[in-house]
Amino acid sequence: MVLVVVKALDILEFIAREPDRAYSLTEIAEGLHMHQATCVNIMQTLVEKSYLEHLGRKKGYRLGPMAYNLTNNLSYSQHLVTAAKESMESLTAQFNETSILGVIRNQKRFIVHLVNSDQDLQVRSRTERSLYETATGRLLLAYLSAKERDSLIGTIGLPTAIVWPGAESQAGLEAELEKIKTDELCVSLSPTHILGLAVPIRKQKLVVASLSIFLPEIRCSATRQANIIVALKQAALMINERLDV
Repeated sequence: MVLVVVKALDILEFIAREPDRAYSLTEIAEGLHMHQATCVNIMQTLVEKSYLEHLGRKKGYRLGPMAYNLTNNLSYSQHLVTAAKESMESLTAQFNETSILGVIRNQKRFIVHLVNSDQDLQVRSRTERSLYETATGRLLLAYLSAKERDSLIGTIGLPTAIVWPGAESQAGLEAELEKIKTDELCVSLSPTHILGLAVPIRKQKLVVASLSIFLPEIRCSATRQANIIVALKQAALMINERLDV
């Protein structure tokens, strides 16, 4: 038995007893009869891997998105939806275009909330799609840690030139992902001429989701695209503030 692994699991199990509340370091260490220095070292790793969230010295720790992803539990996603719902409805009302809140689940882009437009010609998207096929998925991929990204790409392979032109090689993909992180924005155009624009959603500085708008290319002039990007980034800031409360 590997003792440090056992202690890490003990910490997760202890916090999971009441997943909606945060636990202080003192509570966790004393509850598990563990030395605080040992406890905090293990929890720092769990935070880095997103199995725990550190809400600040006074607020403590609670389960992170990866802990929920292990079991496909939607509780964490519901917290995202609650924070994002109003802003997404405002976005769709402003532009009359579909807005999407997405996360990575089972190595795919997964929609946790969607607000449809009432356009005659609407963009429809499957709940699960390849990360490479959508602006949402590409943006989320860009913000994974290098280790997580390499592991995922090792499993799903590189995109084809048809799906993501310019990203079909390792060097090309890395350049595309770096540009997304620099711009804090991903703009994609599908072979069927659907334009996607996506921005990151953060909780405690960690990117936990992506907010995006999808629409037919014919309905998006350069001016309209610029306006959508501004509105997306403003909406993301509002959602970030709600998540950090």
